[in-house]
Amino acid sequence: MSFQLFVALRYLRAKRKQTLVSVISAISVLGIAAGVMALVIALALSTGFKEDIQEKIVGATSHVNLLRVDSAPLEKYEDLLARLERLPHITGAAPAIFNQVFIVSPYRSQGGVLKGVDAKSEATISDFFSHIVAGDARALEAAAARPDDPDAPPPPEPLILGKEMARQLGVHVGDSVRVMVPQGRLTPLGMAAGLRTFRVAAIFESGLWDYDANWAYASLPAARRLFALPPDSASVLQFKTDNLEAAGEIADGLRAAAGPGFITTTWIDLNRPLFSALKLEKLALFVTIGLIVFVAALNIVTTLIMMVLEKHRDIAILTAMGAREGAIMTVFMLQGLLIGVVGTVVGGALGVAACHILDRYKVIRLAAEVYAIPYVPFHVKPWDIVAVAGTALVISFVATLYPARSAARLDPVEVLRYE
Repeated sequence: MSFQLFVALRYLRAKRKQTLVSVISAISVLGIAAGVMALVIALALSTGFKEDIQEKIVGATSHVNLLRVDSAPLEKYEDLLARLERLPHITGAAPAIFNQVFIVSPYRSQGGVLKGVDAKSEATISDFFSHIVAGDARALEAAAARPDDPDAPPPPEPLILGKEMARQLGVHVGDSVRVMVPQGRLTPLGMAAGLRTFRVAAIFESGLWDYDANWAYASLPAARRLFALPPDSASVLQFKTDNLEAAGEIADGLRAAAGPGFITTTWIDLNRPLFSALKLEKLALFVTIGLIVFVAALNIVTTLIMMVLEKHRDIAILTAMGAREGAIMTVFMLQGLLIGVVGTVVGGALGVAACHILDRYKVIRLAAEVYAIPYVPFHVKPWDIVAVAGTALVISFVATLYPARSAARLDPVEVLRYE
């Protein structure tokens, strides 16, 4: 053990004449620990929100969408889809139809988004069918076998509703609802609203309130009949990639391979405001709660200044015996850093433990219609712990500079003259 560390540890031990200093040292440790713990929990909360929402969004939707610039249907899309899904980084592809609809039950009615999907290919770009909580998850596969005959009077088509939408409509599996297209279509008698009867075949729960309350799924042929689209057509081609963060570059490659007249959107584009807000919130939390660590570090300054006043005779003797200014500074800097290290370790451990308990037992519940998820998730990341610990130690180190420099500049002659 070095001379400086030995002296620093000895000064931190409680003695009768140093009780006040030791109490303030303990308060300094608790202050650093409280700040680090609060910062770890805050960053885990922000990271948990981002990752939980991102996981649910990406799991329920595609990573990249390709559609026409003029929003016209993609007719005979099979060759184009087969060619694009062979591109690098594409791990799944599926056609889809999106449109706004109005769903009417015997009890209530509400607007929403109807998505027409091919059940087999949809499973390659999302985990939607794993979120079915009631009914037949394979109902859309059987419906897809029906021909695209817009004049055939079909039996009620199967429809999969979000759990919250089903609750709002007051329907259950097996009930019938009517789906109306607000835009309508042109007939010999003028504009007529598209209207068809569907049977609730299943109910899904994605964990995102916006999807569960506003989305419904039908088979691709059923959606074509409802929206009066040409046979073998789709409104968008969806793709899953092997790199979420590079979705923009992959989308550029898809658009170039598809040729002129196409545009792409990515999951990042569609959710940019949300994730930008979460990123800004994380930064604000780090700065705001980091001030707690800064305030706690002021106690280190107080502790060391009182220690210098208490130990000025010892410092003078050490200087007279040959200790250089650097050695005296190192003693008090190590003393402050020891307080910072102990506080950081204790606070970090308590913060990680608290996050584990809060996340595992879902302690903090939320209104899903407001926050999109039903509880507060806490995800601790190693780099967040490193950032918090590094910040706390740097602040603790800076807090030692003034008292250590003051101790090193004491004049031993002046101190010992009156002893």
